[in-house]
Amino acid sequence: MRKDIEIPKVENVQVVAIKEWDKDFQSQNWNVYVLNTRESSIETVLVLSRGNNKERKTTTLRHNLGNISAGSMAKVEYIAEEVLSFTNEYLVTFFTEGKLYEKHFVFKPHSISDSNIISLTPFEAEGVKAQ
Repeated sequence: MRKDIEIPKVENVQVVAIKEWDKDFQSQNWNVYVLNTRESSIETVLVLSRGNNKERKTTTLRHNLGNISAGSMAKVEYIAEEVLSFTNEYLVTFFTEGKLYEKHFVFKPHSISDSNIISLTPFEAEGVKAQ
């Protein structure tokens, strides 16, 4: 029965956008990461990403990040300047403690910007957190 299905709450896993120097293109670019601040690793991490606005939408991409150890992060993708005005969604699924977890993260239009950068504790990085 439906009442018997346990849907575990995702905690201590976050999607963030970090602005980094790209030596190949000699410019600052935004990259999206999954942060694991749990005390255990997360396994078989899959991320579905897509973006849209009123007139256009991006291709839906699927990323297999493998395992992310406790207290570390893994790069999902580069996010182009042209889609920062879109609603950008990331659906993250993973296994840990013998259970399947899933959470939907959203960057609202124009939320990925220098004015929204915060410190990403405990990582030595600064970026923008998805909601």
